[in-house]
Amino acid sequence: MAAHSFGGVLAAFAVSSVAGNLGGLAIAAYVSDFTAGSMRTRAFTWQRVGWNVGFALGVSVGGVFLVLTGFAPVAWGAGAATLVGAAYLAATLEPSPYDERLASAPSAGTPSGVRPGSVADSLRILRRDRAFLGFCIAFALANVTLGQWAVTFSLYVAGPLGLPYSLLGLGFAVNGLVVVFGQVPMTQLAIGRRHTSLATAGLLAYIAAYLALGVAGVLPIGAVAVFFGAVVLLTIGENLTSIPFSTLPSNAAPPSEVGSYNGLFGTVGGIGFLLSVVAGGVALSVIHNPIELWVVLCAPGVPAIWLFRRAGRQLPRESNRA
Repeated sequence: MAAHSFGGVLAAFAVSSVAGNLGGLAIAAYVSDFTAGSMRTRAFTWQRVGWNVGFALGVSVGGVFLVLTGFAPVAWGAGAATLVGAAYLAATLEPSPYDERLASAPSAGTPSGVRPGSVADSLRILRRDRAFLGFCIAFALANVTLGQWAVTFSLYVAGPLGLPYSLLGLGFAVNGLVVVFGQVPMTQLAIGRRHTSLATAGLLAYIAAYLALGVAGVLPIGAVAVFFGAVVLLTIGENLTSIPFSTLPSNAAPPSEVGSYNGLFGTVGGIGFLLSVVAGGVALSVIHNPIELWVVLCAPGVPAIWLFRRAGRQLPRESNRA
């Protein structure tokens, strides 16, 4: 990248991230408004499958056009595709039952649960929900480890592990396909189980995959096989953790506070992800033994597992069931 372009790229990425997070909260609240219980778990699963169909296609098509046209035309094409999708939703998406209640309710004097209160009211409700706050803290710590999949994984595979970008791209395509074909049956098997147990199992899958990559960085052979095995295992962990992380905040929220619960959950998780990027970059710079590198980056997952188990004993049963 030309140095003079860096500021513009950074600003554009910041704007797109803000828009994506706003849209993500709205999607979570919209899906939650139509569903409850195990049906909500299944609904979020299908949403995730749809997203990963687009992810797999985007990685494949983008990879081909990068070779043919370069980065800038692919970025413009991705922006155009996003605008088309947003325009389609704006034109076709019907109001949810909550949207309709909100539109018909006056701004004051309405029954509790029809219209959300002020920000201060939402914060007071959240502050009293100690079990949910504990789950959020566990999520933030877990995200320091889970987030290594987003950035450090690629830097490690293309750097210390020494695999070419073509294999890295193929690995991400495999990731999308495992979600598309594996998420629905995995969710079906998870129905009725504790969300906190699913989060723990998924985090353990991530840790096992990371440690395997560390071992592959030391051994002279088998790096390619370990890489693809780790991608599959990481995706299984991703499939497992996506069930509680997409569903439990809406389950735990009062009817008028679904947005605020998902907002807090996303904010706390975002802090954990930010820390994961910083931790991964620092660790790659100062730790040269691959096994030690991944042991350090997996360490935040240990207290996260303890907090997930603790939250599992405190959360209401109906909130903590897939």
